[in-house]
Amino acid sequence: MSDRYARQIVLEDVGPAGQARLAAASVLVVGAGGLGCPVLQYLGGAGVGRLIIVDHDVVEETNLHRQPLYAMPDIGKPKAQCARAALLRFNPGLEVEAKVERLTPQNAASLVASADLVVDAADSFAATYVLSDACHAAAKPLVSASVVVLSGYVGAFCGGGPSYRAVFPDVSLEGGTCATMGVLGTAVAVLGGLQAHLALHLLLGLEPTVLGRVVTFDARKLAFGGFGFAGTPEPDAYVPFIAPDAVGADDLVVDLRGLDEAPQSPFAGALCCVAAAASVP
Repeated sequence: MSDRYARQIVLEDVGPAGQARLAAASVLVVGAGGLGCPVLQYLGGAGVGRLIIVDHDVVEETNLHRQPLYAMPDIGKPKAQCARAALLRFNPGLEVEAKVERLTPQNAASLVASADLVVDAADSFAATYVLSDACHAAAKPLVSASVVVLSGYVGAFCGGGPSYRAVFPDVSLEGGTCATMGVLGTAVAVLGGLQAHLALHLLLGLEPTVLGRVVTFDARKLAFGGFGFAGTPEPDAYVPFIAPDAVGADDLVVDLRGLDEAPQSPFAGALCCVAAAASVP
């Protein structure tokens, strides 16, 4: 075996058997941005045999302060493809598949089915719920994280533990993004590193399991926290996310977006609240 992994094979918790488990593992990483970059670097560095990268976005100059897989020549190119090229430069022995596409309710199940473990690095509420639903149905573990400004969290869901939806049944429609509120690159790196660690913890089968746990990090106060949620019951019913083309002609659609966000609804016959409110005398 290559000397590349010598420093982790010597660990009692890894050894040759653990390294073989990593080499045989397949991980789906959704999002190749601020969280996805350290996740991919550390999973690839640890020798996870197959990585599937899903990201529809392209590299922008504003990404470079927190996404170290990319450089100036990558600007304008698909992140998934640039990340794949960077990972293979670091470790040519990896199998890396780049999918330049957006995660949707339509493709989530097939993407999840292609991997042993799923990493949610998209930092999107919609993506998290879609992946959680798919992972829960497929009994695949999901490691999800989010960070904005100077704080965030990482947690391990599904795969025998409660789903994200069980812990957070109500979808949040509020909250800023890195584009609107900003983010410090080092805070992203800490959470992305923790996300990779939880993924390796699960792949190696270390005990006690990290399933059913959330770790929080406040980079301003340099404080870690968190909570356990093992045993949390799944909701009896919920409204799933669906793809636009799954909306039927007889479905009632209420479009809550403002005119600045959606001047015209893509759904024929949709009730637009802003337009309705404007027509009230």
